[in-house]
Amino acid sequence: MGRRRFDHLVLEISLAAGRRIPRWDLWMRLHELGWDPESLTRQAAVAFCRSDLDGFLGDLGLYLSPRSLRRVERAVRRFDPLVPTPYDRLVRS
Repeated sequence: MGRRRFDHLVLEISLAAGRRIPRWDLWMRLHELGWDPESLTRQAAVAFCRSDLDGFLGDLGLYLSPRSLRRVERAVRRFDPLVPTPYDRLVRS
């Protein structure tokens, strides 16, 4: 389930930034901060959004408004990996 949370984090950041962010860079940043992306918890993902997301995006040359950062955090906080996403439903069809 943690990997689904990481995938969702990548998706939400990419959508907010308007371009695809490099998964590997995010993966390595989370490792540097002491979190395992393979078993990412909701608390860790939200903590990353609150404290490190802005710096991570800055390293990529991207900027999000404070409002957009809060939207990403809210989407990550509300994500439940047990509930299938629309994409999951389409893949199963």
